[in-house]
Amino acid sequence: MQTTKSVPRRLSRIKAFQFLYGLEFAEIQDVQRLENNYKNFPTQEGDEENICEGFTWELILGVWQNSKELDFIVQQYSKKWRLDRVGKVELCLLRLALFEMKFRDDIPDKVAINEALELNKIFGEERSQAFINGILDNYSKSKNENK
Repeated sequence: MQTTKSVPRRLSRIKAFQFLYGLEFAEIQDVQRLENNYKNFPTQEGDEENICEGFTWELILGVWQNSKELDFIVQQYSKKWRLDRVGKVELCLLRLALFEMKFRDDIPDKVAINEALELNKIFGEERSQAFINGILDNYSKSKNENK
């Protein structure tokens, strides 16, 4: 049974993923344009979060601002895979989870990994589960060894 807290965060992650995935097809250079696009992003019933506030926006802005660093981590831990070979869905999920793992102290690595795998069940391919899990798990282990 899910707690009340986990349901809104899951929905926030879904919305953040959908928005970030859309950015794969439309390059945005400045935060004002990012914010304007997000304000026009379709909302779903029950979406009570204020525009450009809250967890969804924090994820979107954080991934957008740190995408180069997050991509570097993906490259570092995806042995024998160039970044351009990683599917757009998988790359967005990896960026989202890595952002939470690297920049959000309030989210345990295991939660970020599990959420990425759950979102992959919805949006990705089953065969990419092991790839996503491997990168995130190896990053988590490396990060915790260096503490």
